[in-house]
This record gives sequence, C-alpha cells and structure tokens, in this order.
Amino acid sequence: MFQTIAVVGSGTMGNGIAHLFAQSGYNVHLIDISAAQLEKALLTINKNLDRQIAKGIVTDEQKKSALARISVFQDMEKGAAGAGLVIEAATERIDLKLDLFARLDKAAPPECILASNTSSISITKIAAATARPGKVIGMHFMNPVPVMKLVEIINGYSTEKQVTEQIVNLSKHLGKTPCVVNDYPGFIANRILMPMINEAIYSLYEGVAGVAEIDAIMKLGMGHPMGPLQLADFIGLDTCHAILKVMYEGMSRLHHAPCPLLTNMVTAGCLGVKSGEGFYSYAAGSKELVVSRRFSS
Repeated sequence: MFQTIAVVGSGTMGNGIAHLFAQSGYNVHLIDISAAQLEKALLTINKNLDRQIAKGIVTDEQKKSALARISVFQDMEKGAAGAGLVIEAATERIDLKLDLFARLDKAAPPECILASNTSSISITKIAAATARPGKVIGMHFMNPVPVMKLVEIINGYSTEKQVTEQIVNLSKHLGKTPCVVNDYPGFIANRILMPMINEAIYSLYEGVAGVAEIDAIMKLGMGHPMGPLQLADFIGLDTCHAILKVMYEGMSRLHHAPCPLLTNMVTAGCLGVKSGEGFYSYAAGSKELVVSRRFSS
C-alpha cells in the first residue's frame, strides 16, 4: 500500500516515527531544515535500536537494515517527492503547519496522503491549506513512538473514508492500536489529559501540595505510571501550554486556561526534560527524580 514514507521534522516525535517505519520495512525520507538536527536524529535512532537489541526486540542485522532505509533531506520538496504518505511532526504551531501543508500539497504526488502528528490543532484547518482536503488526516503517535501502542487517528471534516481505512490498516501493520476520533479541540487524548495536568499545576501554584506529593498521590492512588507533573516535564511544558491555549480558544472553558505558573515557567525557558529543568531537575546521565530547587522546601 505504501512504500516510501516522508517524515517532516526530526525532533523527538519525528525521529521516533522514522524509527518505527524503518524498523517495519518502509523506506523513510526524514526531512528537516537543520543538518545538525538530522544528524542528532540519526544518532538517537541508532541508540534506541541498540536498546531494542539489548532487550531482544531486534537483531543487529535488523538494526542495520532499518538504518539503511532512512534517507535524510534538508529540502522538503525533494524529500516529499515520490512519497505515498507524508507525516508532519513539526512544532505545535498553527502558522508553521499551514505553511508546511501548503508546500507539501504542491510537492507530494497527487495520490499521496498528508498526515499530521498534531496533538491538538484542527485537521480541518490544516486541510484547508491544501487542494486535497479529503486526503488530509491526523495521525497522532504517543511518545516514545516505538514503544507506545496507541495511534489517535483524527478525521477532518472532509477526510475521505477510504483514507481513514488506509491509515487504520497501516497503523495495525505497524503493530499499533488505532483509535479513530473526530476533529474537535484536543481530540480525545489531550482533551482529557491536559485539564488534569493543568489542575495539578494549579494545585502546586495554590499551595495545596508539593510536586512530589501531587505526583505520588496520582501514581499510588490512581494507578498512573507517571505523575502529572513529571509527565508534563516529559511532554514539554511549552507543548502543554500550546495545547491548552488551543483548547481554551476552541471551547472557551475556564479549566483549559493555562495556569499562570505554567505560563511563567515556559516564558523563563523551564520546559522540562528537554531544557534540563521543569518541575524536576534533570542531570545528564541521571535517572534520579529530583524536585526542582524552585519547588523544594
């Protein structure tokens, strides 16, 4: 059904998506304007494949084959040419996505499906930037992509039924569990998750409890594998902030308004794991969870 998959954006989600498809036997065109980012992405994929070897998930030969299937491009038009499916995994900014999809619409073959890994932005709005709205769909992977089973598939207003069926079948072929939802702010995953994270931040902001206590209560009392504040750090506080803003603008519900503490942290550049500090501090090479000095007593 698909032979070549183009992935736009080589950050955490993009390199995870490229890893998954290459490991599953597809040729992958990994696209990013930054040569340094592409090099970093390949190193990350290599390291993650080594982890899979150590766990007995893949062999050394399978790793070599997967890496050989990945080609990198700084020119998006060249990278999208010949692809049967393009998955956009760029920063969660509507202006950027609209520009990318307008360009992809001209660069990709007419029959190519254009998918977005967006976690909150309207697929209908993204599709309107193209001349093929029926072939635009959301394909929201969870992080880390090679590990997490869920793919949230989002139908835009004009997405063709056949396109949805193709993406559902593709997701199953990748070993994922596809769940189809409709195009409303936050879809399902973030519509439910983000208000919980926001409320956890409000609880810290209002002095109800500390970082460790909030996370421990949700882990031990609710059976969550990770507390909401640690999870926010893992997702990226800037990403959480952006998603909440999209939901607040789309539904005007007060509990979707980002907590002022979250806004301040993002403004200050404390974005979680990727910046080295959020609600916790992250020392290079250490897995120990240490509450940030800003919140420790």
